[in-house]
Amino acid sequence: MIEPSHPVFQLVSRAAGELGVPAYVVGGYVRDLFLKRPSKDIDIVCVGSGIALAEHVARLAGAEATLAVFKNFGTAQVKFAGYEVEFVGARKESYRSDSRKPVVEDGTLEDDQNRRDFTINALALSLNKVDFGRLVDPFDGVGDLRRRIIRTPLNPDITFSDDPLRMMRAIRFATQLNFDIDPDTFDGLVRTAPRIEIISQERITDELNKILRTPVPSYGFKLLELAGLLKLIFPEFVELKGVEQIDGKGHKDNFYHTLQVLDNVCRMTDDLWTRWAAVLHDIAKPATKRFHPKIGWTFHGHEDLGARMVPGIFRKFRLPLGEEMRKVRKLVRLHLRPIVLAKEGITDSALRRLMVEAGEDLDDLMKLCRADITSKDGNRVRRYLANFDKVEILMKEVEERDQLRNFQPVITGEMIMEVFGMGPSKEVGQLKNTVREAILEGTLPNTWEDAYPFLLEAGAALGFRPVKELARPTAG
Repeated sequence: MIEPSHPVFQLVSRAAGELGVPAYVVGGYVRDLFLKRPSKDIDIVCVGSGIALAEHVARLAGAEATLAVFKNFGTAQVKFAGYEVEFVGARKESYRSDSRKPVVEDGTLEDDQNRRDFTINALALSLNKVDFGRLVDPFDGVGDLRRRIIRTPLNPDITFSDDPLRMMRAIRFATQLNFDIDPDTFDGLVRTAPRIEIISQERITDELNKILRTPVPSYGFKLLELAGLLKLIFPEFVELKGVEQIDGKGHKDNFYHTLQVLDNVCRMTDDLWTRWAAVLHDIAKPATKRFHPKIGWTFHGHEDLGARMVPGIFRKFRLPLGEEMRKVRKLVRLHLRPIVLAKEGITDSALRRLMVEAGEDLDDLMKLCRADITSKDGNRVRRYLANFDKVEILMKEVEERDQLRNFQPVITGEMIMEVFGMGPSKEVGQLKNTVREAILEGTLPNTWEDAYPFLLEAGAALGFRPVKELARPTAG
């Protein structure tokens, strides 16, 4: 299973022998060996001081190794030979009901395996010379790998109550590996779900992001919903669930529609923020849902309200509030625009405006729009996708002609103030917008030679006289 010549295991085995402490490879690295998934992260447990073993390994490895010691946690890390190797002493843990931080004591390998979250993560391989490579598998983790099952080693109620983050991890592993969760384990998860409230938002969000990075994240979200966790950590999303009917007219279930859109997007891009935009693109539909006797259900303005909701959701989830949030907000706000263009006919002016507003996120916007076509009517889907093909071809033509990606008018607010001797004011904004609109309408080329005289005329129409003549700005 593991080769004695492996540079890490050879060195750890030697160091453990010289210190007289039993050492084992444990956890995810062993699991991934059986799954034939390559990994550069290795966890070592020794029956003794993990820090002392790490320090000895670093000494033996010499100059190529870097050592980091975390005394508060009783752990250490050695980086060498392209691997990150974590060391810890075997331990047993006990928990208080109001915290997921355990009381830790030194323990045996058996104690250490008992405290593991799932059977597939409780596997250990010996690095000791007397039985090098021997598998220690007290809970039939290999069998669960073969059966593709996530199962807790001990009573799931205790496992999840002790550390409720394990509930999120169970669903995340099931989603990443495409495994089922053992029925008894899942029942324990459902019973323990309210304990999630003691987990920090950052840790919950980290697990959500890992689920979002999987090929089929809808599986994880469905498990979260079935377990009763999603309504606790993301109630806005659960509000999308369900279908209401009046006079025989119903709308689609926006919860499952959103999950299908998310899976569709994941087939097109690995970008986490485009995936978040898929999750949030219809988030305001419950708030904007209205019934009209003649036309049925409407969700007018859900894209604008949804965009306004994005910053609050990002703050709640402790997600970054910079470019990442602004991208998601933009995609949510614009996600209907290409569909409207495809339906109503396309003008160069409308294309310019969409391209300018989307900027560098235009490609991801079009992926989201394509993903949003989830009709069961195959002909309708093909018609919409063909219209998107047409929109993209025309946008490419406009881009080649007008160079609109990351568009900025050649006339800036600073130039307007300098020309007319004005300070910041609504009139400056008015003039700047006049120039911008003329460029977007296609009546004014975005060049200095055309835009500067246009600005002087627009200023004169408002009663402003130039106090300074500007020279053509130099490139860069």
